[in-house]
Order: sequence, then structure tokens, then C-alpha cells
Amino acid sequence: MKSKKVFWSLFAALLGTVLVVVGYSMFSSGRPAPVPVKEKIMNGVTYMRIVKYLPHSMVAHVLVIDKKMGKFQFMVTPPDEVEGGVLKARTTSQFLEEFDVQVAINVDGFFPWWSRSPADYYPHSGEPVTPNGFTASFGKKYADGLQDIRPEPTLYISRRGELTFNNPPSKLYHALSGDRMLIQGGEIIPSLDDTQIDPRTAIGINRNGRFTYLVVVDGRQPFYSEGATFVELADLLKELGAFYAMSLDGGGSSTMVIEGENGKPVILNSPIDNYIPLRERPVANHLGVYIK
Repeated sequence: MKSKKVFWSLFAALLGTVLVVVGYSMFSSGRPAPVPVKEKIMNGVTYMRIVKYLPHSMVAHVLVIDKKMGKFQFMVTPPDEVEGGVLKARTTSQFLEEFDVQVAINVDGFFPWWSRSPADYYPHSGEPVTPNGFTASFGKKYADGLQDIRPEPTLYISRRGELTFNNPPSKLYHALSGDRMLIQGGEIIPSLDDTQIDPRTAIGINRNGRFTYLVVVDGRQPFYSEGATFVELADLLKELGAFYAMSLDGGGSSTMVIEGENGKPVILNSPIDNYIPLRERPVANHLGVYIK
């Protein structure tokens, strides 16, 4: 009798372990494994996956671009000829393929936008949208940001690939706006929110501008990655070495894509739209990086 109890106890424990493993495998299928990674993926580009479990689960994806180790050109999505907006909505993967860049992230928020259900949302790919903030591409300004009640910080990119925050150059080339500054002059902005946890996208540079940091934090995915507060996002960029950093549009828009060996887009993070993991949201503008 005792041997039967032991048998069934062992069987129940084994069955429970199998169910947990299978359940987790199904839940995490297709997502990047929540384990730390650091590897050179292109000339002058290092990818890092940073995983934290406290005070909550967080999986962050970082691309560090070293200008001294490669030849890079940045670009912001150019305007489209479309009625009812200035851009056709695209996913980050579609942007990377269409403009033949090697790295792409989402940037500014946009309008119109709604997300009521997986079947009732706007925009779909190809539908007209306008970025919230000041935007320019290849010397042409196409969004002034004046409709936004809260002025957004702006990143300017010169023809030579120099990045400056909130300091317009004498000759406009590329410009994109974000949600808020995170780090200014090496100091984390005081009074950043430390309660709301969401997926995040951010960009930063080090003090002399040699390194550019592109960051996407996965979120809204229990037992995988809940996301980050603005304070946690700023702390992460500070740890990376950012002297200036700006938060971009987050939530279901947060996506990081690179060009794979076959020339097709490879999504590095686990985007989530309408609470559906791995579903990319069509957004307005992007930041792309050409790597020669």
C-alpha cells in the first residue's frame, strides 16, 4: 500500500513538472528566450538582451551602435502622398523591407489611433496617419507637432549622422519627436513616473556621441516581461552609458527589427498589440539605420 502511494506521488509530481514545462513552452513559443545575451550581430552593432526579475519581470532588448566601428546612416520615414495624413501606416518590419535599412525601431506616437479589439483598431497598414510631434526627413519637415497640447522633445540628426536633442541645427535634415526626456546631461530627469509599467521604446547617446543606444522593453506579458516604468527605463539607459536619452512611443507600438541574413526582417523583441503577443502594430514613423 505504501509503495502505491509513493508511486502515485512521484507520478503526480512528474506530471505536474511536464505540464509546467509544456505550458511555459507554449506560452513563450516564438518569443526571445528570457536569458541574458550579448553578441555582435553586424559590423559596429552589438545586441544585448537584459533580463530582470525584481521588482517585476522585464526583458529589454538593446542595440549599441558604435560609429567608430562601422559606417552608418540614419533615416526617418519620409512623407507619403496620402489623403488624410502625411504617412501610410506601416509595421516596423514593413518599414525595414521597404526602405532597405538594416535596423529599425518605432518612434513617435501618432493620430488617429484606437485599439478597441483585435478586429476594431486603427490604423491598418496603408491607412493615413500623422506623427504627434515635429518630424522631418531628408530636409523636408512634414509634421509640426503644434496640434499636441504637451510639447514633445525632439531628436535632430544631421546629414553626417550627428544626434542632438532639443538643439535644432542650422540646416534641418532628419528630426523625430518622442514622449519625454529621460536623461539630460548625464542626469536622470527628476519626477519621472515610477508606477506605470508598460512596454517601452527609447533612444540615447553617450557623452561624445560615439555610441547610440536603441532600447525596446517588452511588456504586458505575464510570466515573461511586464514592462518598465519611466524611472526603470532611465536607469537602464544610464547603466548602458547614455548621457542623453529620450523615451519614444511605447505600449503596443514598441518594436525592434533587424535585417536577417536572407534579407528578411527579424523581430528581436516580443511586440504585443491588442494583448496578442508577437503581433506588430502599424505605426506612423520609424528610425532606420543603414549599415555599410
